[in-house]
Amino acid sequence: MLRLSSLAGILAILALAWACSRDRRRVSWRVLAWGLGLQVVFALLILHTPPGRWLFEIINDAFAAVTGYATRSAGVVFGDGGSLSMAGILAVQIAAIIIFFASLMGVLYHLGVMQRVVQGAAWIMARTMGTSGAESLACASNVFVGMTEAPLLVRPYLATLTESELMALMTGGFATIAGTVMALYVGFGAEAGHLLTAGVMSAPGAFVIAKLLVPETETPRTLGTVRLNVERTTVNVVDAAATGAADGLRLALNVTAMLLAFIAILYLIDGLLALADRGVATVLGVSPRGWSLAGLLGLLFRPFAWVMGVRPEDASALASLLGTQVAANELFAYQRLTSLAGETCAVGTGLLQEIAPRTFVVATYALCGFANVGSIAIQIGGIGSLVPERRGDLARLGPRAMAAGALACWLTACVAGLLLTDDRETWSYERLLVRKQVEAGRIAEAAETAHRMASSLAGTDWEEPSLRLRESMERARAAEAALAAGRADEARALLAPLAAQSDLPALRRWAEQRLAP
Repeated sequence: MLRLSSLAGILAILALAWACSRDRRRVSWRVLAWGLGLQVVFALLILHTPPGRWLFEIINDAFAAVTGYATRSAGVVFGDGGSLSMAGILAVQIAAIIIFFASLMGVLYHLGVMQRVVQGAAWIMARTMGTSGAESLACASNVFVGMTEAPLLVRPYLATLTESELMALMTGGFATIAGTVMALYVGFGAEAGHLLTAGVMSAPGAFVIAKLLVPETETPRTLGTVRLNVERTTVNVVDAAATGAADGLRLALNVTAMLLAFIAILYLIDGLLALADRGVATVLGVSPRGWSLAGLLGLLFRPFAWVMGVRPEDASALASLLGTQVAANELFAYQRLTSLAGETCAVGTGLLQEIAPRTFVVATYALCGFANVGSIAIQIGGIGSLVPERRGDLARLGPRAMAAGALACWLTACVAGLLLTDDRETWSYERLLVRKQVEAGRIAEAAETAHRMASSLAGTDWEEPSLRLRESMERARAAEAALAAGRADEARALLAPLAAQSDLPALRRWAEQRLAP
């Protein structure tokens, strides 16, 4: 039944975009059909085929390793002899993850690896959907780089882009996230495989929504061609790594500043709403209603949450997250999402209830984009600095492109909701619960969660990794008991394998801390 809701959500979002189209008679049904088709194909390949599942796990392991290396480096730099006391501070974790990943991406771009990936993805979209080379390259690159860096790949063509191409370029920036912040969301607790799948799916999804809202009425200059010429600005791998690290530092400072500012602003708004709530309650002689920004946003975006295929009792929580994404940013929304896992949240009846695994995974897809009000200014400023003569077009298209980016993200969530399986949802959600419990030092509770997960996933494609995690958690529980009993040698023997090869970075860090002298 929930999957039927996701299907209805796809139709509803497409109908809304078509109804708001600038010229409904010029809509390209080829873009619509192939765009949706590519979304479904990408999702099926990654989520429902053995090679896709293998790739999914490889991506998860790779990002887990990256975030683990970054956190270790933070422990060495800020800690005492490699301890993670300072690395446990969120700002330090943010900086470590972003700087390391930016440096890694710099090396990959210097070696030409990312250019080949981007050109391949752009070629697929251009050949199937009939989009121009410039907009295809920009949209494909948005999966890996930021919304202000992607236009650099097509800088020679920016001045001559048609309005529809410019709309597609901007929508692609709003509908996807950069690889550097993707690593950050993994650090928050989101699953890398789902994030990358969402980014890949949202690239054609951005074209679908953009071309519905602003159909192509001209002949693009780069129609039928996909040429990627990127000037190499670094002299060798060392220079690329250093340049990437410097870029990452600037991004980390920007992200940290945004988090500080937006979290404070949201608390301020909640305080003002609570004050107004008490004032109204006093005047009317009733009890305060508990006004909050999350509650108001939940009411506004609840229709979109309903059609994404989540439980009705989770719609309010998901709607609040969608509103947070648009009004503030996806950073804060992801942080709130991962904090909800395993916790109770208010539902419409006033009861408290834990969100379902399906809701968590669908929300991971829905929030995977830069579609927020603040990003409008970033796009106008970033792209406008490259082509000042198009600043007026950028300002006029900005709000529409941001809305299109949000719709593209939510369209991706609906497609994912249609194709996701219960076992995958359970694996993603329960694994995060284990991680949170380990980070909180609740090893026995984490072991019970891992045992429950392994039992529920028996006979599925996720049985083997769940059994490995259960075995690791049982080892951790035994090590904790040995430490409590003063059996240090036994504890070290149990902890050593966990510190060396645990699939869960949080558990590996926990073991390393207990092995430290």
